[in-house]
Amino acid sequence: MKPLTVKEIKEHLQSVKEEHDPFIEQCKKDERKSVQALVSAWLKKNEKLSALREEWRVMTSMERRLRAEGCRYIAGIDEAGRGPLAGPVVAAAVILKEDCEILGLTDSKKLSKQKREDYYSYIMEEAVAVGVGICDSAVIDDVNIYEASKLAMVKAVQALPTAPDYLLLDAMSLPLDTKQSSIIKGDAKSASIAAGACIAKVTRDRLMDEYAASYPMYGFEKHKGYGTKEHLEALAKYGPSPIHRRSFAPVQAYL
Repeated sequence: MKPLTVKEIKEHLQSVKEEHDPFIEQCKKDERKSVQALVSAWLKKNEKLSALREEWRVMTSMERRLRAEGCRYIAGIDEAGRGPLAGPVVAAAVILKEDCEILGLTDSKKLSKQKREDYYSYIMEEAVAVGVGICDSAVIDDVNIYEASKLAMVKAVQALPTAPDYLLLDAMSLPLDTKQSSIIKGDAKSASIAAGACIAKVTRDRLMDEYAASYPMYGFEKHKGYGTKEHLEALAKYGPSPIHRRSFAPVQAYL
């Protein structure tokens, strides 16, 4: 039988899923350097994929345990925007499908902007339900940022089109009757919380981009309201905008 061309081998490798597939073993015996390079690249890619799948297995361990105990709709909740000097705090609640696999999803702060956008689209398509809650700067000034974050989370849960029977939260507890667990650094330990963090972060960033069009002198599209040098210089020059948090000390100095 005529041996496969390098191009044919490359195309066939794309459909191979297991390292011990007979085709891989056959390719390992091929003396052509180009074939060995293809095999080496496939093995490296497969090793990375296996590591991501193991990471996903760990990230979904709490969800699998809760489902084994009878929970069906498990919502992961997190917020974005506690630290900025301007703009809202945004929370999101996400109920993931039991069989979904979102490899590489982790703490949103460790992801690039493009990665967050990609995960946002995938989560919105694949989730059972997504709810978002927002508290603006006026609410933050009225009740403080901690209470506003809790309120945004409650709103996010209430916005879910499917009622959850369990809540997983990142270092927070909510005044709701639904059973819940508070997990320290939850967005790095629970896939559901990581999904909520991603939706919250992207939603807030998009809102700040919209505010940037209304208040272009502050550069919100760059720093999203955080207290960067550029932001503080703009505050000193123009004073606070309507979306600045007047209860925050750096803003008070320019009132």
